[in-house]
Amino acid sequence: MTTPLTPDQQAAPVDQTAGAPAKRVVVAAPRGYCAGVDRAVQTVEKALDAYGSPIYVRKQIVHNKFVVETLSARGAIFVDELDEVPDGSMVIFSAHGVSPAVKADAAERGLRTIDATCPLVTKVHHEAKRFANQDVQILLIGHGGHEEVEGTAGEAPEHITLVEHPEDVDGLEVADPSRVAWLSQTTLSVDETMETVDRLRARFPQLIDPPSDDICYATQNRQSAVKEIAAGSDLVIVVGSANSSNSVRLVEVALEAGAKTAHRIDQADEIDPAWLEGVNTVGITSGASVPEVLVQGVLEYLGEQGFPPAEQARLVEENLTFALPHELRSARRAARD
Repeated sequence: MTTPLTPDQQAAPVDQTAGAPAKRVVVAAPRGYCAGVDRAVQTVEKALDAYGSPIYVRKQIVHNKFVVETLSARGAIFVDELDEVPDGSMVIFSAHGVSPAVKADAAERGLRTIDATCPLVTKVHHEAKRFANQDVQILLIGHGGHEEVEGTAGEAPEHITLVEHPEDVDGLEVADPSRVAWLSQTTLSVDETMETVDRLRARFPQLIDPPSDDICYATQNRQSAVKEIAAGSDLVIVVGSANSSNSVRLVEVALEAGAKTAHRIDQADEIDPAWLEGVNTVGITSGASVPEVLVQGVLEYLGEQGFPPAEQARLVEENLTFALPHELRSARRAARD
Protein backbone atom coordinates (compact mmCIF):
# COMPACT_ATOMS: atom_id res chain seq x y z
CA MET A 1 0.00 0.00 0.00
CA THR A 2 1.37 3.41 -0.93
CA THR A 3 0.79 6.72 0.80
CA PRO A 4 1.57 10.35 -0.05
CA LEU A 5 5.07 11.41 0.88
CA THR A 6 5.55 13.57 3.94
CA PRO A 7 7.78 16.68 3.66
CA ASP A 8 10.51 14.79 5.50
CA GLN A 9 10.26 11.90 3.08
CA GLN A 10 10.55 14.29 0.15
CA ALA A 11 14.04 15.30 1.21
CA ALA A 12 16.68 13.20 -0.56
CA PRO A 13 18.05 10.49 1.78
CA VAL A 14 21.73 10.77 2.56
CA ASP A 15 24.14 7.98 1.71
CA GLN A 16 26.42 8.12 4.75
CA THR A 17 29.10 6.00 3.12
CA ALA A 18 29.47 8.20 0.10
CA GLY A 19 28.77 11.46 1.92
CA ALA A 20 26.46 12.57 -0.89
CA PRO A 21 22.67 12.52 -1.40
CA ALA A 22 21.42 9.22 -2.78
CA LYS A 23 19.61 9.18 -6.11
CA ARG A 24 15.85 8.92 -5.97
CA VAL A 25 12.91 8.68 -8.36
CA VAL A 26 9.39 9.64 -7.23
CA VAL A 27 6.37 9.07 -9.45
CA ALA A 28 3.23 11.12 -8.89
CA ALA A 29 -0.15 9.45 -8.66
CA PRO A 30 -2.71 9.98 -10.02
CA ARG A 31 -1.13 10.42 -13.44
CA GLY A 32 -1.86 9.41 -17.02
CA TYR A 33 -5.17 8.30 -18.47
CA CYS A 34 -8.32 9.79 -17.01
CA ALA A 35 -11.73 8.15 -17.42
CA GLY A 36 -12.68 10.31 -20.40
CA VAL A 37 -9.47 9.55 -22.29
CA ASP A 38 -9.69 5.84 -21.51
CA ARG A 39 -13.26 5.83 -22.84
CA ALA A 40 -12.27 7.68 -26.03
CA VAL A 41 -9.31 5.43 -26.83
CA GLN A 42 -11.39 2.32 -26.14
CA THR A 43 -14.08 3.74 -28.42
CA VAL A 44 -11.70 3.75 -31.40
CA GLU A 45 -10.30 0.31 -30.51
CA LYS A 46 -13.76 -1.25 -30.10
CA ALA A 47 -15.04 0.41 -33.28
CA LEU A 48 -12.14 -1.10 -35.23
CA ASP A 49 -12.93 -4.49 -33.68
CA ALA A 50 -16.64 -4.22 -34.49
CA TYR A 51 -16.59 -2.59 -37.91
CA GLY A 52 -13.07 -3.06 -39.24
CA SER A 53 -10.92 -0.40 -40.88
CA PRO A 54 -11.00 2.24 -42.02
CA ILE A 55 -12.56 4.16 -39.15
CA TYR A 56 -12.25 7.92 -39.50
CA VAL A 57 -11.62 10.14 -36.47
CA ARG A 58 -12.23 13.88 -36.59
CA LYS A 59 -9.20 15.57 -34.97
CA GLN A 60 -6.92 13.64 -32.65
CA ILE A 61 -9.03 11.33 -30.48
CA VAL A 62 -6.93 12.59 -27.54
CA HIS A 63 -3.93 14.90 -27.54
CA ASN A 64 -1.16 12.32 -27.49
CA LYS A 65 1.21 11.53 -30.36
CA PHE A 66 1.86 7.92 -29.32
CA VAL A 67 -1.84 7.10 -28.98
CA VAL A 68 -2.65 8.59 -32.38
CA GLU A 69 0.21 6.71 -34.06
CA THR A 70 -0.80 3.44 -32.39
CA LEU A 71 -4.43 3.74 -33.48
CA SER A 72 -3.37 4.80 -36.97
CA ALA A 73 -1.36 1.58 -37.26
CA ARG A 74 -4.57 -0.34 -36.49
CA GLY A 75 -6.52 1.37 -39.26
CA ALA A 76 -7.87 4.59 -37.78
CA ILE A 77 -7.63 7.57 -40.14
CA PHE A 78 -7.38 10.96 -38.44
CA VAL A 79 -8.73 13.96 -40.33
CA ASP A 80 -9.02 17.65 -39.54
CA GLU A 81 -12.50 18.16 -40.99
CA LEU A 82 -15.41 16.08 -42.20
CA ASP A 83 -14.90 17.02 -45.86
CA GLU A 84 -11.95 14.59 -45.79
CA VAL A 85 -14.29 11.69 -44.91
CA PRO A 86 -15.92 9.79 -47.80
CA ASP A 87 -19.72 9.87 -47.86
CA GLY A 88 -21.32 7.05 -45.90
CA SER A 89 -18.20 6.27 -43.86
CA MET A 90 -17.98 5.90 -40.11
CA VAL A 91 -16.45 8.78 -38.17
CA ILE A 92 -15.71 9.18 -34.47
CA PHE A 93 -15.83 12.56 -32.74
CA SER A 94 -12.90 13.10 -30.40
CA ALA A 95 -12.95 13.36 -26.60
CA HIS A 96 -12.86 17.16 -26.85
CA GLY A 97 -16.34 17.41 -28.35
CA VAL A 98 -17.78 19.07 -31.45
CA SER A 99 -20.28 21.80 -32.16
CA PRO A 100 -23.87 21.15 -33.32
CA ALA A 101 -22.83 22.41 -36.77
CA VAL A 102 -20.33 19.54 -37.12
CA LYS A 103 -22.97 17.00 -36.12
CA ALA A 104 -25.43 18.51 -38.59
CA ASP A 105 -22.83 18.35 -41.36
CA ALA A 106 -22.18 14.68 -40.62
CA ALA A 107 -25.90 13.89 -40.74
CA GLU A 108 -26.33 15.76 -44.03
CA ARG A 109 -23.42 13.79 -45.53
CA GLY A 110 -24.90 10.48 -44.40
CA LEU A 111 -21.91 9.71 -42.21
CA ARG A 112 -22.26 7.10 -39.51
CA THR A 113 -21.05 8.69 -36.29
CA ILE A 114 -19.86 7.64 -32.85
CA ASP A 115 -19.51 10.41 -30.28
CA ALA A 116 -16.50 9.86 -27.98
CA THR A 117 -16.87 13.26 -26.28
CA CYS A 118 -15.85 13.09 -22.63
CA PRO A 119 -19.04 13.11 -20.51
CA LEU A 120 -17.60 15.98 -18.45
CA VAL A 121 -17.24 18.05 -21.63
CA THR A 122 -20.78 17.10 -22.61
CA LYS A 123 -21.91 18.46 -19.25
CA VAL A 124 -20.39 21.84 -20.10
CA HIS A 125 -22.20 21.78 -23.46
CA HIS A 126 -25.50 21.20 -21.67
CA GLU A 127 -24.78 24.09 -19.31
CA ALA A 128 -24.01 26.38 -22.25
CA LYS A 129 -27.35 25.53 -23.87
CA ARG A 130 -29.22 26.00 -20.59
CA PHE A 131 -27.70 29.44 -19.94
CA ALA A 132 -28.32 30.47 -23.55
CA ASN A 133 -31.97 29.40 -23.31
CA GLN A 134 -32.25 31.68 -20.28
CA ASP A 135 -30.70 34.52 -22.32
CA VAL A 136 -27.68 34.68 -20.01
CA GLN A 137 -24.38 35.89 -21.46
CA ILE A 138 -21.70 33.21 -21.04
CA LEU A 139 -18.06 34.02 -20.37
CA LEU A 140 -16.14 30.93 -21.47
CA ILE A 141 -12.69 30.63 -19.87
CA GLY A 142 -10.39 28.74 -22.23
CA HIS A 143 -7.80 28.74 -24.99
CA GLY A 144 -8.83 30.10 -28.37
CA GLY A 145 -8.54 27.47 -31.12
CA HIS A 146 -8.70 24.49 -28.74
CA GLU A 147 -11.17 21.87 -30.00
CA GLU A 148 -13.04 21.80 -26.71
CA VAL A 149 -13.56 25.56 -26.74
CA GLU A 150 -14.71 25.50 -30.35
CA GLY A 151 -17.21 22.74 -29.59
CA THR A 152 -18.64 24.47 -26.51
CA ALA A 153 -18.80 27.88 -28.20
CA GLY A 154 -20.66 26.30 -31.09
CA GLU A 155 -23.55 25.40 -28.79
CA ALA A 156 -24.50 29.06 -28.36
CA PRO A 157 -22.17 31.31 -30.37
CA GLU A 158 -24.36 34.39 -29.98
CA HIS A 159 -24.26 34.09 -26.19
CA ILE A 160 -20.61 33.11 -25.59
CA THR A 161 -17.58 35.37 -25.15
CA LEU A 162 -14.14 33.78 -24.82
CA VAL A 163 -11.94 34.86 -21.92
CA GLU A 164 -8.39 33.56 -22.36
CA HIS A 165 -6.49 35.35 -19.58
CA PRO A 166 -7.32 36.99 -16.24
CA GLU A 167 -6.18 40.33 -17.59
CA ASP A 168 -8.82 40.12 -20.35
CA VAL A 169 -11.58 40.64 -17.79
CA ASP A 170 -11.17 44.41 -17.54
CA GLY A 171 -11.99 44.90 -21.22
CA LEU A 172 -15.13 42.79 -21.30
CA GLU A 173 -18.39 44.37 -22.39
CA VAL A 174 -21.71 42.73 -21.50
CA ALA A 175 -25.28 43.72 -22.26
CA ASP A 176 -26.58 43.12 -18.73
CA PRO A 177 -24.09 42.72 -15.84
CA SER A 178 -26.80 41.01 -13.77
CA ARG A 179 -27.18 38.21 -16.32
CA VAL A 180 -23.66 36.87 -16.79
CA ALA A 181 -22.42 33.31 -16.14
CA TRP A 182 -19.05 31.61 -16.49
CA LEU A 183 -18.04 28.25 -17.93
CA SER A 184 -14.59 26.75 -18.38
CA GLN A 185 -12.57 24.51 -20.64
CA THR A 186 -12.20 21.38 -18.52
CA THR A 187 -8.42 20.94 -18.90
CA LEU A 188 -7.26 24.35 -17.71
CA SER A 189 -5.07 25.16 -14.74
CA VAL A 190 -7.16 25.13 -11.59
CA ASP A 191 -5.33 28.11 -10.11
CA GLU A 192 -5.45 30.26 -13.23
CA THR A 193 -9.12 29.51 -13.84
CA MET A 194 -10.13 30.52 -10.35
CA GLU A 195 -8.03 33.69 -10.64
CA THR A 196 -10.06 34.57 -13.71
CA VAL A 197 -13.32 33.70 -11.95
CA ASP A 198 -12.36 35.91 -8.98
CA ARG A 199 -11.67 38.82 -11.32
CA LEU A 200 -14.95 38.22 -13.14
CA ARG A 201 -16.83 38.25 -9.84
CA ALA A 202 -15.16 41.48 -8.79
CA ARG A 203 -16.26 43.03 -12.07
CA PHE A 204 -19.70 41.37 -12.15
CA PRO A 205 -20.85 40.74 -8.53
CA GLN A 206 -23.94 38.86 -9.70
CA LEU A 207 -21.87 36.42 -11.76
CA ILE A 208 -23.65 33.06 -12.03
CA ASP A 209 -21.66 29.89 -11.34
CA PRO A 210 -22.21 26.64 -13.23
CA PRO A 211 -24.07 24.08 -11.09
CA SER A 212 -20.85 22.16 -10.43
CA ASP A 213 -17.11 22.56 -10.95
CA ASP A 214 -16.28 22.53 -14.65
CA ILE A 215 -12.57 21.84 -14.17
CA CYS A 216 -12.45 18.07 -14.38
CA TYR A 217 -11.33 15.93 -11.46
CA ALA A 218 -8.38 14.56 -13.47
CA THR A 219 -6.91 18.00 -14.12
CA GLN A 220 -7.20 18.91 -10.44
CA ASN A 221 -5.78 15.62 -9.22
CA ARG A 222 -2.78 15.60 -11.55
CA GLN A 223 -1.84 19.15 -10.69
CA SER A 224 -2.20 18.47 -6.96
CA ALA A 225 -0.13 15.29 -7.25
CA VAL A 226 2.75 17.00 -9.06
CA LYS A 227 2.76 19.70 -6.39
CA GLU A 228 3.31 16.95 -3.81
CA ILE A 229 6.57 15.83 -5.42
CA ALA A 230 7.86 19.04 -7.01
CA ALA A 231 9.38 20.77 -3.97
CA GLY A 232 11.69 17.83 -3.29
CA SER A 233 12.70 17.31 -6.93
CA ASP A 234 15.80 18.55 -8.69
CA LEU A 235 14.10 17.66 -11.96
CA VAL A 236 10.47 16.93 -12.87
CA ILE A 237 9.77 15.10 -16.11
CA VAL A 238 6.24 15.44 -17.47
CA VAL A 239 5.27 12.89 -20.09
CA GLY A 240 2.77 14.35 -22.55
CA SER A 241 2.44 15.87 -26.00
CA ALA A 242 2.98 19.53 -26.87
CA ASN A 243 -0.68 20.03 -27.89
CA SER A 244 -1.97 18.67 -24.57
CA SER A 245 -3.02 21.66 -22.47
CA ASN A 246 -2.98 19.73 -19.21
CA SER A 247 0.48 18.24 -19.89
CA VAL A 248 2.01 21.62 -20.70
CA ARG A 249 0.45 23.10 -17.60
CA LEU A 250 1.91 20.34 -15.40
CA VAL A 251 5.39 21.63 -16.24
CA GLU A 252 4.39 25.11 -15.11
CA VAL A 253 2.75 23.79 -11.94
CA ALA A 254 5.87 21.79 -11.05
CA LEU A 255 8.08 24.86 -11.39
CA GLU A 256 5.66 27.02 -9.40
CA ALA A 257 5.59 24.36 -6.67
CA GLY A 258 9.37 24.37 -6.23
CA ALA A 259 10.94 21.99 -8.73
CA LYS A 260 14.43 23.18 -9.66
CA THR A 261 13.71 22.41 -13.30
CA ALA A 262 11.00 20.67 -15.31
CA HIS A 263 10.66 19.40 -18.86
CA ARG A 264 7.90 17.91 -21.01
CA ILE A 265 8.63 14.95 -23.29
CA ASP A 266 6.56 12.66 -25.49
CA GLN A 267 8.63 9.64 -24.54
CA ALA A 268 11.94 8.56 -23.04
CA ASP A 269 14.09 9.02 -26.13
CA GLU A 270 13.54 12.78 -25.85
CA ILE A 271 15.31 13.01 -22.48
CA ASP A 272 18.50 15.06 -22.76
CA PRO A 273 21.22 13.34 -20.68
CA ALA A 274 22.43 16.82 -19.68
CA TRP A 275 19.20 17.26 -17.67
CA LEU A 276 20.39 14.54 -15.28
CA GLU A 277 23.77 16.07 -14.51
CA GLY A 278 24.00 16.86 -10.80
CA VAL A 279 20.45 15.62 -10.25
CA ASN A 280 19.67 13.42 -7.26
CA THR A 281 15.84 13.40 -7.10
CA VAL A 282 13.72 13.05 -10.22
CA GLY A 283 9.95 13.50 -10.08
CA ILE A 284 7.81 12.01 -12.84
CA THR A 285 4.21 12.54 -13.86
CA SER A 286 2.13 12.37 -17.03
CA GLY A 287 -0.79 14.18 -18.58
CA ALA A 288 -4.33 12.86 -18.67
CA SER A 289 -3.99 11.53 -22.24
CA VAL A 290 -0.77 9.56 -21.67
CA PRO A 291 -0.68 5.74 -21.54
CA GLU A 292 1.31 4.24 -18.66
CA VAL A 293 3.68 2.44 -21.03
CA LEU A 294 5.34 5.79 -21.79
CA VAL A 295 5.99 6.46 -18.09
CA GLN A 296 7.46 2.99 -17.73
CA GLY A 297 9.78 3.79 -20.62
CA VAL A 298 11.08 6.80 -18.71
CA LEU A 299 11.63 4.70 -15.58
CA GLU A 300 13.57 2.14 -17.60
CA TYR A 301 15.75 4.88 -19.06
CA LEU A 302 16.47 6.32 -15.62
CA GLY A 303 17.38 2.84 -14.39
CA GLU A 304 19.91 2.58 -17.20
CA GLN A 305 21.39 5.88 -16.00
CA GLY A 306 21.95 4.53 -12.48
CA PHE A 307 18.75 5.68 -10.77
CA PRO A 308 16.99 3.28 -8.37
CA PRO A 309 13.47 1.84 -8.73
CA ALA A 310 10.79 4.50 -8.34
CA GLU A 311 8.74 5.29 -5.27
CA GLN A 312 5.13 6.30 -5.78
CA ALA A 313 3.53 9.27 -4.03
CA ARG A 314 -0.23 8.69 -4.22
CA LEU A 315 -2.46 11.65 -3.44
CA VAL A 316 -5.92 10.16 -4.09
CA GLU A 317 -7.48 7.08 -5.66
CA GLU A 318 -9.39 7.53 -8.91
CA ASN A 319 -12.18 5.02 -9.49
CA LEU A 320 -14.40 6.84 -11.99
CA THR A 321 -15.25 5.05 -15.22
CA PHE A 322 -17.52 6.01 -18.12
CA ALA A 323 -19.62 3.65 -20.24
CA LEU A 324 -18.76 3.37 -23.92
CA PRO A 325 -20.87 5.38 -26.40
CA HIS A 326 -24.32 3.89 -26.94
CA GLU A 327 -23.55 3.10 -30.61
CA LEU A 328 -20.86 0.63 -29.53
CA ARG A 329 -22.98 -0.82 -26.74
CA SER A 330 -25.73 -1.47 -29.30
CA ALA A 331 -23.25 -3.09 -31.68
CA ARG A 332 -21.98 -5.40 -28.93
CA ARG A 333 -25.53 -6.40 -27.98
CA ALA A 334 -26.32 -7.12 -31.63
CA ALA A 335 -23.19 -9.26 -31.93
CA ARG A 336 -24.21 -11.28 -28.87
CA ASP A 337 -27.73 -11.78 -30.23
